[in-house]
Amino acid sequence: MRVLSEEEISVEIVPVSPRPQWKCRSCVNYNKSPSCPPNAPSWKEFKELLRHYRRALLIKFEIGEEFENEKREVLKFLLEKERELMKKGHLFALALFPGNCNLCEKCEIPCKFPEKMRFSLSSVGVEVAKLTKISADERLLVALVLVD
Repeated sequence: MRVLSEEEISVEIVPVSPRPQWKCRSCVNYNKSPSCPPNAPSWKEFKELLRHYRRALLIKFEIGEEFENEKREVLKFLLEKERELMKKGHLFALALFPGNCNLCEKCEIPCKFPEKMRFSLSSVGVEVAKLTKISADERLLVALVLVD
């Protein structure tokens, strides 16, 4: 896992719609993870939440061959980034994971560690491909950390 880029963006450019949540219905994690639909907030709730933020960090990660383990490291990195921002006075900093939460080997509903679980970008309606350029052959994960 390697951080490719970290960019501050305005939340006004974050595209939110029902399309990602509908796409989630065909995923193997649908209704099997507290971070994914139907357990995630609706896209409308997330759009309302965004109205209370001005900026976010858009972070891209390069992933190698150990996808699940490297993704777990990405999630830990994001939680630490959120903690750092909170210590700097951004009390409502909030990380959004790239895909489902896989911090635990076996996921349970309800989550055993809700203080660590964060929702996935797609699960709350973020159209990641509109937010940043990515191609299907790249081994990238994209995350957001809402700042203030």
